[in-house]
Amino acid sequence: MQRGRSWFGCVPMSTAALPVERDFDLPAVKPSWPSSVSDGGFAKGSIDLGGIEVRQVTTFAKVWSTTQGGQDGLGATFFKPAPFPAGFHALGHYAQPNNRPLFGHVLVARDASGTGALLAPPLDYALVWSSGQDGAGFFWLPTPPNGYKAVGVAVTATKDKPQPGEVMCVRADLTDACEAEESVWSSDKDGFSATGLRPAVRGIDARGVHTGTFLARSNATPASVSALACLRNNSAAYTSCMPDLAQVNAVLAAYSPHVYLHPNDPYLPSSVTWFFENGALLYQKDNPTPTPVAADGSSLPQGGGNDDAYWLDLPVDNGQKERVKKGDLAGAKAYVQAKPMLGGTATDLALFFFYPFNGPARAKVGPLTIPLGMIGEHVGDWEHLTLRVSNFSGELLRMYFSQHSTGAWADASQLEYLDGRPVAYASRNGHAFYPREGLVLQGDSKLGVGIRNDCAKGSRMDTGGGRCELVSAEYLGAGKVAEPAWLGFERGWGPREEYDIGREINRAARILPRAMKERLAQLVNKLLVGEGPTGPKMKGSWRNDERDP
Repeated sequence: MQRGRSWFGCVPMSTAALPVERDFDLPAVKPSWPSSVSDGGFAKGSIDLGGIEVRQVTTFAKVWSTTQGGQDGLGATFFKPAPFPAGFHALGHYAQPNNRPLFGHVLVARDASGTGALLAPPLDYALVWSSGQDGAGFFWLPTPPNGYKAVGVAVTATKDKPQPGEVMCVRADLTDACEAEESVWSSDKDGFSATGLRPAVRGIDARGVHTGTFLARSNATPASVSALACLRNNSAAYTSCMPDLAQVNAVLAAYSPHVYLHPNDPYLPSSVTWFFENGALLYQKDNPTPTPVAADGSSLPQGGGNDDAYWLDLPVDNGQKERVKKGDLAGAKAYVQAKPMLGGTATDLALFFFYPFNGPARAKVGPLTIPLGMIGEHVGDWEHLTLRVSNFSGELLRMYFSQHSTGAWADASQLEYLDGRPVAYASRNGHAFYPREGLVLQGDSKLGVGIRNDCAKGSRMDTGGGRCELVSAEYLGAGKVAEPAWLGFERGWGPREEYDIGREINRAARILPRAMKERLAQLVNKLLVGEGPTGPKMKGSWRNDERDP
C-alpha cells in the first residue's frame, strides 16, 4: 500500500522542521510477493474479520497539532484517515508524536455481512478535552448504541461536534478488550493524555486486532463514557491472510536484518549444529559421566520442562572448550519462527541467535568502567530479533530487540538500514540487541551506575542469503516445516553458575565507597543471572507477544 498524506494548514515540505512533517517509506522498493498456492489473502489489501472487512489506511489529513511537550519536547499531531475507499468507514482518528517521520495506519471498515447491523454511528459525542487556544483541538469520545463499542476517538479543530458518521461503532461481539500502549502526548491542563491502543491479550491464539486508534482521557471525562475497545477477528479461518511458505521466504529475503557484533567481543555466535559437532556435552543429574550430543540434536531428551534433570555444557578439554566459547561466525544462522499475531492481521518472524558462551559483565560507576570478574558468564546464550509484518501489505511495521530478560520495539521509521534491510547491534559479551551503536546503561542512569551494554560496528552477520533457517510455522499445518529435534530440548543450554557476588565486587571495585559497592551489588543481583538459558520454545514470546520493559 502506497503511503502518503494531505497536510491541511501545515507548512510546505520545503520549510518543514518537524520529523512528522515528512513521510517515511522503507528504503527498498517493496517486492512483489509470490502468489499463494492456496489462494490465501496475504498482502492483498483487505482482511475479513468475520463479517467486517477492514483495510489498512496510511494516508492522513492533519486536524490539530502542538509543538509543546510530548516525546523529545516536540509535541504531537492528530490526523483523520483520508482518503479511504468508498463504502468504508473510519473507526477512529490517528495520533503520532512529532519526533519521528509519519509512519502509521488506522483500519477502516465496511459491513460485508449483508445485514447492515455490524457497524452503527454513535448516538452522540462527549467532549473529553480541548486545548483552549487559537487553532484549538477538540477531542471527542463517541457514545455507542446499546450492544456496540467505540474503538476510537474523533478530533476536530472547532467546538462543533463531529458528524454522526465521522467514526463508526462496532457490534460488541466483534470487539475485544484493549489497553494503553505508547504515550503519544499529555498536558498538565485537566490531566489530558492521548495514548496509543493495542489488544489487551496478544498471542498466537488471541483474536484482538490492532486498530491503530488512540485513547483520549482527561480529568473531565464523563464517568458514563464507555471505555474503548479494539477489533476482534471472528473469522473461522483467522490465519487465512498469513503468508505461505514461499511468501515467508520472500519476506525474510526483503527484511532479514544485518547484525553488527562488537569489535572487542570474543564470544561470537555459531550454528547449533556446529556447537554439537564440536564437543558439546549433555549432563544428567546424579550421573557424573556426560554424553556427546548428536549433530542434529536427536539424542537430546524431549519435553519435560526445565526441571534441572539435564543440561548442556562445553567440552571438557580446556583447549577445545576455549575454542568453542569463541563461536563460529562464518557458519552462524538465525533460526526463524513464523507466527500469527494481532488476530492474524500481522506476521511475526522471530529470528533466534545462538552463542556458545556469554561473556563477563562490566559495570559503569561514574566515569569508571569496572570489569565484574566472572559475573555474567554462562554457557549458552539465546537472543532474538522479531520482525512484525503487515498481512495487509507485506510491509515491515516494527522490529523487536531482545535485551536479556526483556526487550523493546522500534517502529520501522526508527530503524537503521543497510542495503534496504534493517540493522541491529549486539552488545559486547552479553549480546543484547539494540537499534543503534553506543552505550546503553542498565541501572541508575541519573547516578551513572549500572551494567554496560556497549554496541559498535565490528564483524557483521548478514542474515540474508540463506543464513535464516525456518524452524517453526505451526499455522501452516503439520509437515510443512519440520522442527529440528534440538528445538524440543526444554532444559538449560548451560549449567547453573554460582557467583559470590559480594566477593567479586569487592575484588573488582576496591576503590569504591561501601555504599556504592552495595548499590552495585543490588543491581547485579537484579539484572544478571548465572545459568544457561532455555531454548527458543521455552520463551514466553514463543506463543505470546514480546515482553515490554
